[in-house]
Amino acid sequence: MSKAAKVALVIPCFNEEDVVLSLYAEISRTLFPEGITVTPVFVNDCSTDNTRQIFIDHRMTFIDLPVNLGIGGAVQAGYKYAFRNGYDIAVQMDGDGQHPPSELHKILKLITGGEADVAIGSRYLTKEGFQSSSLRRTGISYFRWLNKKLVGVTVYDSTSGYRALNRRALELVSGYYPDEYPEPEAIILYALHGLHIRETPVIMRERQGGKSSIRTYKTVYYMFKVTLGIIFLYIRLKFNGKRHLL
Repeated sequence: MSKAAKVALVIPCFNEEDVVLSLYAEISRTLFPEGITVTPVFVNDCSTDNTRQIFIDHRMTFIDLPVNLGIGGAVQAGYKYAFRNGYDIAVQMDGDGQHPPSELHKILKLITGGEADVAIGSRYLTKEGFQSSSLRRTGISYFRWLNKKLVGVTVYDSTSGYRALNRRALELVSGYYPDEYPEPEAIILYALHGLHIRETPVIMRERQGGKSSIRTYKTVYYMFKVTLGIIFLYIRLKFNGKRHLL
């Protein structure tokens, strides 16, 4: 891929009124590599606070979902928009401010340099910046083991929502994308479709506002539910063929 690229920055939002304006301003101030054009595309997942009005008042580009789809559906809506509007790359970035725009160039480099179809920003390669709780890190290590066991791919930060997809990957996720807690499941989807996945170290922050959908008391439930999702997706793709998902 040419190092010049049109990039859609897909930012799913649910009740992020405390963060979205400052995040938008931070993106606007960020200097991206020469030839890279970045457009923030916010996805309003039926927020009940003032998030939608902020988008309108500041003339931001946003997708206004008619029903709450959850993180998977909101991200897929952004991916579909990017694919249908001819973007070369789509980058998922959380709407809570955890993902500094200044780190984006590290992820984009893997895509524009042709090193990956899917590039993931990882907290755990160099262990800099915010590292999450010990319980969550244990869960992430478990998903690393499970993905390696099933598809032979090692991803150290498979729950990271800071990731970039090229056109090939965008075509795939426009047809099917896991819902609810999609990031670990998506590793299986990409690997079994022969996409090249790479990680690069990035520095993340604690969320700058809002509330996480995965609270401490839900972590075990989250691990159980995502494990089932990963295994069922693996079985469907491995033994029933790939095209039926699309």
